[in-house]
Amino acid sequence: MTDTVTRSGFPGNLPILALALASFGIGTTEFVIMGLLPDVALDLGVSIPDAGLLVTGYALGVTFGAPFLAIATARMDRRRALLLLILIFIVGNLLCALAPNYWLLMAARVVTAFCHGAFFGLGAVVASNLVAPHKRVQAIALMFSGLTLANVLGVPFGTALGQELGWRSTFWAVVAIGIFAASVLYVALPRRIAASTGSLWLEAKSLGKKQVLLAMLISVLASASMFSVFTYITPMLQEVTGITPRQVTYVLLLFGVGLTVGNYIGGRLGDWRLMPAIIMAFVLLIAILALFTETLTSVIPAVATVMLWGVVAFALVSPLQMRVVNEASDAPNLASTINQGAFNLGNAGGAWFGGIAITQGVSYQHIPWLGAAIAVLALLFTVWSHLLDRREEAFAQGSASA
Repeated sequence: MTDTVTRSGFPGNLPILALALASFGIGTTEFVIMGLLPDVALDLGVSIPDAGLLVTGYALGVTFGAPFLAIATARMDRRRALLLLILIFIVGNLLCALAPNYWLLMAARVVTAFCHGAFFGLGAVVASNLVAPHKRVQAIALMFSGLTLANVLGVPFGTALGQELGWRSTFWAVVAIGIFAASVLYVALPRRIAASTGSLWLEAKSLGKKQVLLAMLISVLASASMFSVFTYITPMLQEVTGITPRQVTYVLLLFGVGLTVGNYIGGRLGDWRLMPAIIMAFVLLIAILALFTETLTSVIPAVATVMLWGVVAFALVSPLQMRVVNEASDAPNLASTINQGAFNLGNAGGAWFGGIAITQGVSYQHIPWLGAAIAVLALLFTVWSHLLDRREEAFAQGSASA
């Protein structure tokens, strides 16, 4: 059951840009901790591996906390729910900035993570309902552009700020971004975005449909394919390609640019033909990851491949989000939120699989084969899902003609 949206008086995409601004802040706080791990570990007196668990804790907070917040806000006006979620984000980052020890910082990270999945899930549905039907995937992509720009701008600048003025300064800066985003959301969002009035039990049951589960499984596998490789990109580039740590930073910046371009392309292709676009992206992703095992040994080809990989990998995100929303039409908000947890589950799973492969003796040069293998599995499930669509369409046409 779709939401009822009363449009704001603002022209164009301003409400969606407000959502993108909030996603920029959320994306920055998610990823910037990776660049600050040594500083956090030194200041709080823990090891770097222990500090690294702050990343894991955040991902698990998104995966398991988002559905609870989605249910808790299910009957709220969508505008009020989004403002509540950005308030939780602000409070969570404020607690991070003030945390006196490791465990309170971990708790603050988990609190912040709770709003992540719910905000992206609900925001994606609201964004898609603010535009014409043929531009829904582009609207989701525009919202997610804040997440890609967080990797290009927010994370590098946040890391530099934290290294210069102390890691807490980064979280104070994110608090400021959150307050600004909340102000823009308050002004720009439509005054009434009513929640669905259907039964929560019926909505939850709709999530058990085969196509909904398939769509979420594909999201998990797409993310796992990316993070099985991306988690280890720094040692891969340093040990196989032979570039310096400073040069790795520039390569990751180009990767972020690739994510931004891919997000735009994915929105366009998803509105063109959703499932064929997803299938085409997976085919390209498999080819690029296979090629990466060869180009990784030379600087220029490796850098070019990394950027191209970013384009194709993130071209999948908004179409996969739209696929889940389409298939769970009776529970779009809940499904969209849980799918954010699916992406984060893939993040953690991909990093874990990559770590196992390295432990078992797989060289850094051949790690992209793991990402390619996971992408092949995702492609098979996508083709199966598409064939089920075609079968249902043929059945419906046959019934209509009869």
